Amino acid sequence: MNYPKKVTIGDITVRDGFQHEEKFIPTDAKLWLAEELALCGFKHIELTNFGNPKGMPQFRDSDELFKKLRASKKVAKLLPEIKLTAVTIREKAIERAIEARKEGWGPDRILCMVSTSESHQFKNSGLTIKEYFDMCSEWIPKAREAGMKVNGTVSTIWGCPIEGPTEMSKAIEFTRRWFDIGATDVEHADHDGSASPDRVYRYYSMLMDAFGSPDKHIVHFHTTRGWGMANVLAALQAGMTNYESTMGGIGGQPANFMDGVPIPGTGEYYYKDPEIVGLISTEDMVVMMDEMGIDTGLDVDRVLETGKMVERIVGRRLRSETIRNGRIPKHMK
Repeated sequence: MNYPKKVTIGDITVRDGFQHEEKFIPTDAKLWLAEELALCGFKHIELTNFGNPKGMPQFRDSDELFKKLRASKKVAKLLPEIKLTAVTIREKAIERAIEARKEGWGPDRILCMVSTSESHQFKNSGLTIKEYFDMCSEWIPKAREAGMKVNGTVSTIWGCPIEGPTEMSKAIEFTRRWFDIGATDVEHADHDGSASPDRVYRYYSMLMDAFGSPDKHIVHFHTTRGWGMANVLAALQAGMTNYESTMGGIGGQPANFMDGVPIPGTGEYYYKDPEIVGLISTEDMVVMMDEMGIDTGLDVDRVLETGKMVERIVGRRLRSETIRNGRIPKHMK
């Protein structure tokens, strides 16, 4: 097998993981987790969404959370080496991020997202694909001028939960457009578990043929159908070195119900069972890579302990197997 010997893993539990929860996660719990992720060694932490909290009240504390983390003495020495990301789908969110950055507490990086599926794009942003790229062409330079990096995400690469099958080559075209308008890196996302390992390998091989520089590209998988770790292995075989995931494999489509109250979210859930639609598990991926001799730069045991606490924060058993079974012993007694 031919795969990289060193990778970067970003954890996006505080944003993508918690956005799917139907109860509000207390701000101090989010802060604790963000600090713990930093202490585990993560250099990329996705913290919140700067969009309208009326639709996604899980993020009504976005300003407070950023300010508390920036003021944290617990991780003060680590933060200069960490990229803190906020999702900014529309103009007002990008504008908020720019102002927060100017005030000294805002994100190091923002994330904008386009889908190869027109219907998925409109449901997520209220804009067509063309309108969205036009908007980003105007706002990305402003964000870069404010000192922030910009991630351009490409979604529905392997399939759309609304339209069904999609054409993978379209995502290569969209990746080029992101770089042309100023994105500093691109996330390649399987947002509903449509990707199978053979097509994952084919897509990321196409991507490397077109662009090289695997450090500029981020692998993002869901494991709705149980293929997540197989897809990670396929991406490793294609030479990808940058991954992201969530503790316990939680996350997915923003909740449309919170603390007993129906809320907009992004509308009706795409899935038959919203409890099993999350991302790949950070704990399981870290342990698997460690067992393969791949350097993640992370404190593996601390990652597992953090995963156990995330289960207590959300109040249920999550989807990590390794926090139950532990690491494989390295030495015979």
